[in-house]
Amino acid sequence: MQESPSVIAESLLEKAIEQHASDIHFTPDTNETNVYMRIHGKRVLANRISTLSFRKLIAYYKFISGMDIGEMQKPQDGAMPFTYKGQQHYSLRLSTLPLKQLESLAIRILPQSDAPMLEKLFLFPFQLQLLRQLLTEQTGIILFTGPTGSGKTTMMYAILQDLLRSKACQAITLEDPIEKKMDNLLQVQVNEKAGLTYQAGLKAALRHDPDVLMIGEIRDESTASFAFETARTGHLVISTLHARNAAGAIHRLQEMGIPIADLQHTLIGVASLELLPIQQPYPSRAAIMELANAHHIHHLLHNSKSSFLTFAELRRKAYAYGFVKEEMDYNQKNRHAVVYGAANTVSEAAP
Repeated sequence: MQESPSVIAESLLEKAIEQHASDIHFTPDTNETNVYMRIHGKRVLANRISTLSFRKLIAYYKFISGMDIGEMQKPQDGAMPFTYKGQQHYSLRLSTLPLKQLESLAIRILPQSDAPMLEKLFLFPFQLQLLRQLLTEQTGIILFTGPTGSGKTTMMYAILQDLLRSKACQAITLEDPIEKKMDNLLQVQVNEKAGLTYQAGLKAALRHDPDVLMIGEIRDESTASFAFETARTGHLVISTLHARNAAGAIHRLQEMGIPIADLQHTLIGVASLELLPIQQPYPSRAAIMELANAHHIHHLLHNSKSSFLTFAELRRKAYAYGFVKEEMDYNQKNRHAVVYGAANTVSEAAP
């Protein structure tokens, strides 16, 4: 007797959670569908199901996540809660993509437990101290860069939690989507279809007297301009930007029309993140960070040599201290070298 779609769906989600997967990818073929899971950054084949079973499964997922079951020609997004064995709570973000005959499906798994402590995120504790020095500033912008899944959002949640513990402040977030519910701050869901853009949300948030503003992502010129204007008026702003490294982030901001004067006096830090896979005490990942402060940013703007540690230097340091079994080449496609003995590990919540 063939299992029902609901049983298969729950079984796959439980398996993904047990293996600490951040995503599930369904890739359909003519006769069968491959099910992949992204575990500690690496995409691995987890299962194969018949195409007929996948048709029923995707219809079930679309139904329970609020998508249109009959729509197969356009991409769709959905969301749903999931509780693992009645205890751990997760938010699932589902996305379909039309193919020639079928649709593919991707599921992002977002744990709803408390954000990890900042102390748990870094491979090297001295990098936490450098970041905390920036967080003592009352005004300015700190940007986090890195590829999808490098821990940017997890890092920002941990920073907010750390700030709320260490000092009394009014914190507001603008997110699309809200990935984790947090206490003691205001979280605003950006909805561009309804007219609530990042820029509109920022204007409304400023009326609530915030000390700290988190912007999920700076996507365009208007959001970038308004974020810098907000920082100039006495607020600490943290956000993400798609760029490979600190120099790339500054170049992107210049392309968005941010004046050099603002980059020199308002941008107080750019942190690029990369996660290294570790094995002990259990398989997880730890963050290394290229951190450019205001002094480094000044040098980057004037094309002069800067002195912050690069990813290549940090990986060599990890190897020298015995955290990494062998040195890694940043340009290699597979950089999943084994890392040993790290005391600090990053949560797998990251997007």
